[in-house]
Amino acid sequence: MNILSLLLKSSGNFFILAVVAGLFSGLSNVAIIALTNNIINFPRLTSLIIWIFGSFCLLKLIANILTQYLLIELSQKTIFNLVMLLSERILASPLVHLEKLGNHRLLATLTDDIQAVSSTVLIIPNLVLNLAIVAFSLVYLCWLSPIVFLMFFIFIFLGILSYKLPEIKASFFLKLAREQQDNLFKHFRSITEGTKELKLHRERRRAFLLNELQDTARTYRRQNVIGTTIFAVAASWGHLLFFVAIGLILFLLPTLNIIKTSVLSGYVLMIIYLITPLDYIMSMLPVFSKATVALNKIESLNLSLVTKSENLTDLEESDLYFQNLELANVTHTYHQEQEDSFFILGPINLDFQKGKLVFIVGGNGSGKSTFVKLITGLYIPETGEIRLNGKKITTDLQDWYRQHFSVVFSDFYLFDNFLNLGKDIPSTQVEYYLSQLQLNHKVKVKDGVLSTTALSQGQRKRLALLTAYLEDRLIYVFDEWASDQDPIFKKIFYTQILPNLKKKGKTVLVVTHDEQYFHLCDRLIKLDYGKVQSDQYLLDQSGEEKPN
Repeated sequence: MNILSLLLKSSGNFFILAVVAGLFSGLSNVAIIALTNNIINFPRLTSLIIWIFGSFCLLKLIANILTQYLLIELSQKTIFNLVMLLSERILASPLVHLEKLGNHRLLATLTDDIQAVSSTVLIIPNLVLNLAIVAFSLVYLCWLSPIVFLMFFIFIFLGILSYKLPEIKASFFLKLAREQQDNLFKHFRSITEGTKELKLHRERRRAFLLNELQDTARTYRRQNVIGTTIFAVAASWGHLLFFVAIGLILFLLPTLNIIKTSVLSGYVLMIIYLITPLDYIMSMLPVFSKATVALNKIESLNLSLVTKSENLTDLEESDLYFQNLELANVTHTYHQEQEDSFFILGPINLDFQKGKLVFIVGGNGSGKSTFVKLITGLYIPETGEIRLNGKKITTDLQDWYRQHFSVVFSDFYLFDNFLNLGKDIPSTQVEYYLSQLQLNHKVKVKDGVLSTTALSQGQRKRLALLTAYLEDRLIYVFDEWASDQDPIFKKIFYTQILPNLKKKGKTVLVVTHDEQYFHLCDRLIKLDYGKVQSDQYLLDQSGEEKPN
């Protein structure tokens, strides 16, 4: 993908109209220069010439303003579309694919690549104007003398060829620099997320700064310097060629007696005039090269894996209901980089009924978190199938299926805006839940927005639970939710919050290590290295404990 194709995809008709306006602007520029050359060589002013000169000046003004407006509007629309499209693609891509890419690559794309493309799109208006000026200037030079223009064109062709070869090399170094930028963003994440660890360990901090971060930053700088310098040298060479062309026209052509003085002055005047727009065009080539690298990087992330976007605008609450959920021979495999091995979850054969409280237990590495992602529809089974209310969940139903779940993950993200839940929530209801979660003295809600999320991890998890309450979904999943809670609120969670959700008819799945509360669940499922080791029903249908 390149900038031109991106602009055409965004709004082809708009772009063509802007180019036409740019051509008129370029034509008027060249016409003014040609008329000026004619007046210099044949100094006879008439009212007609003055009116023609004034008309071209007015045409230049109108066409220039129209071109700038159209292309600015187009460029901003293109940037907007690219940001939205890329964001939608990320959210529509399978979670497994995004996890393989890593947050640092996605952040680099959403920031630097978007910025590189945006900067290039914003210079399109002036670039089109200058290209139009160059094109009509060449047409005028050909009209002045086809023979001289042929010589001049050959000279230009050799100059372009001598510029193109180093440009390929420069683009190569800019591509290498972009690869290093992914590593830089990875190190930046280490700084922001590992600040405490780096502060506590001097040698680790020194090794990180001097070996990892500094080496990556130095390589990134060196490759950018080399690539940009090659572009600068090539541009300087291009400037020199133009002055050589002027020298040949001034000193060589008069000796050959193949050009008139009026034509000679026209060529010199036009070539001098061409230096400014060509200088601008050549100075923008590195920017275009970086944008091309950025667009290719976006494409290389393969974020277009989803053939169509998932649309829930027609989804009604009545479409969501739950009676039973079944996993039949479901498996999922992922690569463990540290051990260089594959972990296989399954085959899993489980069914869940409405209004039951289920605890999922197991040691570290048993597959509990993977199971949560699988049962909530974030991972797609490689084999087997998931059936909700007897309906097989296909790819088309995957997002519909996910709308049945409210989940608080162990690595949850806390949004501070409740307005994005898609429904009106009374402030009294929010205040009630905040009081139940013992957060009303620290957090306020105004216009659906939390006053703060800068709390302890346990309190942040309570706010995440608040979000789950307000979502009011049919199935609740808590992944190690109580691990960060103090003993008092941990007891409240198991003895009050979970039973209340069950009384409301919710199905609740809880990943936990708290053995002292195992007796409160209806069912206890134990995982061990990806397999269901045991599946024990602790309460009968009446809620009484089954006899051993």
